[in-house]
Amino acid sequence: MSSQKLVSVIMSVYNAEKSVEHSVKSILSQTYENIEFLILDDFSTDKTKEILKKLDSENGKIKLYQNNNNLGLTKSLNILIEESKGEYIARQDADDTSSINRIETQIKIMEKDGLDFCTTKARIQGTNKKIPNISYYIPKKVLLKYKNPFVHGSLIIKKETLLNCGLYNERFYYSQDYKLMIDLVSKGYKFKIIKEDLYCLNYFDNISINFKEEQEYYANCARKNITPES
Repeated sequence: MSSQKLVSVIMSVYNAEKSVEHSVKSILSQTYENIEFLILDDFSTDKTKEILKKLDSENGKIKLYQNNNNLGLTKSLNILIEESKGEYIARQDADDTSSINRIETQIKIMEKDGLDFCTTKARIQGTNKKIPNISYYIPKKVLLKYKNPFVHGSLIIKKETLLNCGLYNERFYYSQDYKLMIDLVSKGYKFKIIKEDLYCLNYFDNISINFKEEQEYYANCARKNITPES
């Protein structure tokens, strides 16, 4: 499997003691073998840190990092990107899971089609609903004016593309993924949303639900291409 290009999976974790082990194991069980798994604990106050230390001791693919205070998702992801060594960067959220063949499928399609990044459809935990649904068929440049059609946790992107785009914009404490996708699409990078649902998404008690008003403010800044207030 040495011919496989290295994929750096990055995960920032904050107070995810109920879900993080299941999420981490969904990456460690991937059919794609050449991965490094960079996990950063963003100063959790529950048992997340202990769970991660146990997982780290059991698997050599994990590289564990710790913030000395809570920095938030945007800065934490940029820290992990800077630490990564892979040609590709793959996202994974601590309350979601990936299908066993997710990374292998995405990398094969990216290599075959010469893509700069891709995401997949996702199924919602505990339901039969999949996203994106009808919006999957709408041109993404049009759709991005109103909403983010990409499932952020399923993103795989060339590290070179991410660096050229300036990483995640740290002025966006929330909706950093929306801002990134607008920038990537507007700059003409080649992409695809895979129709197969290879990601299982937590739609309950997550950042988007718990900080809906804040998310909308930053999303509106992304749509209008304006800098958020500090």
